[in-house]
Amino acid sequence: MSPTKASSAAVAGGEDKVDAPPEEDLVDYEEEEEEAAEQEAEEEAGRPSKKARGDSQRAPDGDGGATKVKGTYAAAHSANFRDFLLRSELLRAIEDCGFESASEVQVQALPQAVLGTDVLVQAKSGMGKTAVFVLAVLQQLEPERTEGEVSAVVLAHTRELAYQIRHEFARFSKYMPAVRCAVFYGGEPIKQQLQLLETAVPHVVVATPGRLVDLTVTRKVLDLSKVKFFVIDECDKVLEVLDMRGDVQQIFKATPKNKQVMMFSATMPTEMRDVARKFLHNPHEIFIDDESKLTLHGLLQYYVKLEETDKNAKLNDLLDALEFNQLVIFVRSVQRAKYLNQMLRESNFPSITIHSAMPQEERIKRYRAFKDFEARILVSTDLFGRGVDVERVNVVINYDMPANSDQYLHRVGRAGRFGTKGLAISFVATADDHEVLEAVQSRFAVHIAELPDSIDPSSYTTA
Repeated sequence: MSPTKASSAAVAGGEDKVDAPPEEDLVDYEEEEEEAAEQEAEEEAGRPSKKARGDSQRAPDGDGGATKVKGTYAAAHSANFRDFLLRSELLRAIEDCGFESASEVQVQALPQAVLGTDVLVQAKSGMGKTAVFVLAVLQQLEPERTEGEVSAVVLAHTRELAYQIRHEFARFSKYMPAVRCAVFYGGEPIKQQLQLLETAVPHVVVATPGRLVDLTVTRKVLDLSKVKFFVIDECDKVLEVLDMRGDVQQIFKATPKNKQVMMFSATMPTEMRDVARKFLHNPHEIFIDDESKLTLHGLLQYYVKLEETDKNAKLNDLLDALEFNQLVIFVRSVQRAKYLNQMLRESNFPSITIHSAMPQEERIKRYRAFKDFEARILVSTDLFGRGVDVERVNVVINYDMPANSDQYLHRVGRAGRFGTKGLAISFVATADDHEVLEAVQSRFAVHIAELPDSIDPSSYTTA
């Protein structure tokens, strides 16, 4: 019997706000992308054109000296975190989090990162990339000697990802009480942030580029002249938009020349690697799996061919039949997210929704509620499709197919995190949907079969 139907879960977050960020709305680049995609979809009365999807094959890269590990399994490496000679406070926090063996990307990157080497890392979603730079920074941080100084800057392209990264710093610095970490992003009153900076300067600043430019370059209330660590997560998304890249360059120039730079992403086109290298000095480059192996081990992938009008009925059948801890349903627009979430709640499914049209405070509250298991089903646009990590998600449904193969990878990467099992099901309703499906299979060298009548729950749930 499926445990999915239940009374709708409350969405109010029980935690206090950790660090209040900003008054005037700054640019949220991810929202701009969503709005553009929705507008294009409306203009063409359906899916974006094949040309807009940009599913072209990437040219083989000729990176010399880069570490490449192909077709391997995350669980194949049995290195213990104690092997990295981390400080005892970090090892205690890692143990509290339940982590025992390091993942492949951690084995490859962490030994270099904790020594202060610049690193450029591409690895599949769910492989523990965030832990690499969080542990590397905390291992080298000297909070008592750097009181009143910003030692680390971490940039993310969305508010949700910035919030999550700050949460990871809090988890791993649990036994390092002197460490202060703050998150800054647009969309909230800036007075609270200014008051925070007047009270105590954080050692670690996690921010979206636009907000940090405002604080450092425009208002000059945050001094980055003592920064020793500069990190960009999902660096291809941060650097591919020229406006955001310009913000990053301004922030980068405000930091010392002599610092450690670390960049991470799940997908990194060759041209973005070249851009990233301009910020790095003799980097240790790690590309875990080549492009044809980017999809996740342990993740079952199926598609359902159906008419647009049949999607709701099929979704209802799946929610009744599947055994899941938590489940994410992706749609292509804000309006569809609102409608589908309302329909699910009226059918007594424990569903909430997150999208770019809701106030930032509400988005963070709902994200926190979902992460804390107060709701089991999330309906979302692609705002939730990249970098955001919720450990209990083991099923993803593409109610609407993504616009391209990159976005498919990031969406399905919400399930099967860190080498665990998961299930991804995509609804294919149009010729354009089918073309995206074909592009995914071709690019990632994976066969996505039609959904069978029944699936053994043990194949996509972890005991």
